[in-house]
Amino acid sequence: MSPRDTTDVRAITEAEIADWIRALNTGFLRSPAVSERELADRSSYIVPERTLGAFDGARCVATFRSFPQELTVVGGAAVPADAISNVTVTATHRRRGLLSRMMAADLAAARERGDVVATLIAAEYPIYGRYGFGPATSTAQWIIDVPRTGLDPRWAGPDDGGRIDLVDGEDVRKTGPELHERLRRAQPGAVSRDDRWWQANTGALVLDRSPWTEPFYAVYRSAEGEVEGLVSYEADDNWGDAKQPLNTADVNWLIAVTPRAERALWQYLCSIDWIARVKTGWRAPDDLLPHFLPDPRAARITTQSDWLWVRVLDVVRALEARTYAGSGTLVLEVTDRDGLSAGRYALDAGPDGASCAPTTRAADLTLDVGELAALWLGDESAVRLAALGRVREEREGAASVADALLRTSRRPWCPDVF
Repeated sequence: MSPRDTTDVRAITEAEIADWIRALNTGFLRSPAVSERELADRSSYIVPERTLGAFDGARCVATFRSFPQELTVVGGAAVPADAISNVTVTATHRRRGLLSRMMAADLAAARERGDVVATLIAAEYPIYGRYGFGPATSTAQWIIDVPRTGLDPRWAGPDDGGRIDLVDGEDVRKTGPELHERLRRAQPGAVSRDDRWWQANTGALVLDRSPWTEPFYAVYRSAEGEVEGLVSYEADDNWGDAKQPLNTADVNWLIAVTPRAERALWQYLCSIDWIARVKTGWRAPDDLLPHFLPDPRAARITTQSDWLWVRVLDVVRALEARTYAGSGTLVLEVTDRDGLSAGRYALDAGPDGASCAPTTRAADLTLDVGELAALWLGDESAVRLAALGRVREEREGAASVADALLRTSRRPWCPDVF
């Protein structure tokens, strides 16, 4: 029999979690050993019916997990998403269609549940387009050369009446979730975080696979005493030959709900004695950071890449959920190899809301469901995609109409990896 015939793809049982973790660690090139602590931790949140494995006999050789998530769209509404993670195929079982089978099962279940989209962070670019996913947000990282910034080295705190204080992990667990909720309700592309995220990122939950070093935490409070920003960062110990401090502050994460909080936290990081460089961590591709500095060239981009990938499962609900700055009508012919979202849809959008419905009217644009995902949160341009041959205009000028409706003044951003 062929490998495809003998490999069983199915939801795992609780008794198979350890073997599934072993396959997961193998796929990510970590030690395959499964400790009691890792087994207990993963067993606490894994939902077996949403955790798939491929089994060659008794051995798990591929892994796949999904979990419920909310994704913020343009305008601040949140839609239910099928978040996909922990995807691996063991090197001995590649090119046998195992990922395709797991993905098909999960997406069908997600659509049946009523999820509007599926989401994932792609480790490699070429994999997920064939399943209807498209890159919907991007990310960037900077390194700040502190001496070059032009910031006043005598800075001793915000001049807007606010203040910055160092806090500990327990404080972050109290104030962080509410602050993040404020951020994600205003940030297209942001996703929900559960309590476990805050536990794991503040040291309350220490995992074998993620060695823990207690970071520093700083909070920005406005003049009214309201928490508007938080940062987690670490620092190395690096001195030059002339006994000059050349330390780097490495930001784990920074969230802020006002520009003044962002500005104050970045200036704080650049003002710490001995810090010569600041590594920003993952930021929005159009982050304000460089322009908080008198010399924006002091912030040098080190990474710029795709980040959150989206797979539209319900075209009507996806297009009706978001808002639109302008008014217009657009008929989209959406192709979908798997048939989940294929069809012709008429979008009638305006500042007061939008309606979308299947239609028999002539199409203005023809595009794959993955290209729709790239346009949906406002990051990509239909004109650019048409120039690349990935969107076809059926009516002259339709791509420009799509851009006027769909593109946003600020780019979507997902602060999380999952």
